[in-house]
Amino acid sequence: MRIYGVTGWKNAGKTGLMERLVAEITGRGFSVSTVKHAHHTFEVDHPGKDSHRHRVAGAREVLLASRNRVALMHELRDEEEPKLEALLARLSPVDLVLIEGYKRDAHPKIEAHRAETGNALIAPDDQTIKAVASDTPLALDRPVFDLNDTVAIVDFILAEVGL
Repeated sequence: MRIYGVTGWKNAGKTGLMERLVAEITGRGFSVSTVKHAHHTFEVDHPGKDSHRHRVAGAREVLLASRNRVALMHELRDEEEPKLEALLARLSPVDLVLIEGYKRDAHPKIEAHRAETGNALIAPDDQTIKAVASDTPLALDRPVFDLNDTVAIVDFILAEVGL
C-alpha cells in the first residue's frame, strides 16, 4: 500500500493541506483514503442516536450501515491505541493513503509549516520528512513548496510514491 504523511505542529495548516491534496489527487483519477490521528477523545456519533446508545451500553464495535455509507466504531476500552500499521491493514485497497499526524512514525511525510505559529521546523531533525510546505521561504536540504501550491505538492508526492 502506498502511503504518504502530512505532519506539522498545531495550526500549521495540515488539515487544509490534506483536504486540498485529496481533492487534487482524486481529481486526477486516483483513489485516496485518509488516516487522521487525534490526540484527544473524539465523538463520531451523537448522544441519543442508536449507534451512540449501543456504544455507551458497552458494545466493543458498532457498525452503522446505509446505502450511502458504512462506519465502524471500535471502542478501545482498556486496550492500547492501535499502531498505524494495524489501522492501515483495516483499510480497503486504494492507490494512496494520506496520513495526517503520526509524526513519529517512519513513513515518508511532508511537513506543513506556518511562520505565524512560531514553532520550529521538525524537518531538520527528521529524515522521514521529504519536503516542507511553508508560507514563508526556507533554506533546507530538501524541497520547499509554497503551502498553497497544491499542484506542485501533489506532483512531488505522486512522484515519490510512483504514481
